[in-house]
Amino acid sequence: MSLSNRHLLGLNGVPIEDIQLILDTATTFREVLERPIKKVPTLQGKTIVNLFFEDSTRTRISFELAQKRLSADTVNSTSSSSVKKGETFKDTVRNIEAMKVDMIIVRHKSAGVPQYLTRISKANIINAGDGLHEHPTQGLLDMYSIKERLGRLEGLNVCIVGDVAHSRVALSNIYGLKTMGAKVSVCAPATMIPMGIESLGVKIYTNIDEAIKRNDVLNILRIQLERNAGTRIPSLREYHNYFGITSERIEKNNKEILILHPGPINRGVEISSEVADGPYQVILDQVTNGVAVRMAVLYLLGTMH
Repeated sequence: MSLSNRHLLGLNGVPIEDIQLILDTATTFREVLERPIKKVPTLQGKTIVNLFFEDSTRTRISFELAQKRLSADTVNSTSSSSVKKGETFKDTVRNIEAMKVDMIIVRHKSAGVPQYLTRISKANIINAGDGLHEHPTQGLLDMYSIKERLGRLEGLNVCIVGDVAHSRVALSNIYGLKTMGAKVSVCAPATMIPMGIESLGVKIYTNIDEAIKRNDVLNILRIQLERNAGTRIPSLREYHNYFGITSERIEKNNKEILILHPGPINRGVEISSEVADGPYQVILDQVTNGVAVRMAVLYLLGTMH
C-alpha cells in the first residue's frame, strides 16, 4: 500500500486511507524505538534536507532522529543565511535541488511555502509547520497518541483548548480528527477563536468546565506570546483563572479525560504543573510517538515509486 500523494503539505483533504496507513506504519516503527538497536536500513542512500527558516527544537530534533533511525543521510539548514545575504528563496531551493536531494522538510513563518516548493523542486516535500496554516505531522502524532491510549478515534469528543487563532496545530488536528470520525470542538476566549471556524464543522465552547465535562480528550495549545497572543487576553494570570487546566477542574468535572499538549508548555498558564506531570496526560508519549510517526511519513514517501 502507498500514499495517494508524494508530498505531505497538510491534513486538509488527505483521505482516511492515507491517515490510517501512516498510523498503522507508525505502530511498526514504535516497536523499532523500543529495541536495543533503534535503527533500520530502510532509507539508506536517501538524502534529506531539513530546511528550517523558523526556530524549532522539538520538531527539528524529532525529524532528525526519525531520519537517522531510518539510515538516511541528513543535512540541516537551520539558518536562512543565503536568504539574508540577498538570495531569493527560489534560488536557495534550486541550489539545494542541484545537490540531488530526495526529500525536503520545511518549516517557514509564511503559509504556503511548502506548496510553493512542490512547484520548484523534484524532491518530496514535508511541511514541518507553515505560518498559521498547518503542521501535519503534529496532527498525526496527536491522533496516534489518542488512539494508543483510548483505542480509537471514531466517535471520540476532542476539544482543542487555547490559542486557536495562532495555531497551525489546531487546523491539522481539526482536519485529521474529523476525517477519522471524531467530533471536534474548540474552547478559548472569544479573542482567540478565528472568525468562521464553525464552517469547519467544529463546536465552540467558551466555558472550560463545560468543555472538560463533555469531552474525552483535551488538546491544550500554548499561548503563543512570540506571536503577540498576550495582547488578546487581559493577563496570563486571568487566562489561567478562566481557562487553565488544573487538577481541581479535572477532579470536579471529568476524571476520565485525556490531556495532550504539543509543547513547549507554559506551566501555570494554560496548564498547571500537577496536570502536566500527572496521570491524565500523555505529553511525553506524544514526543516518542512523534519520532515513530515521522519515521512512518518519511518511509512511506521515501519508498514511493
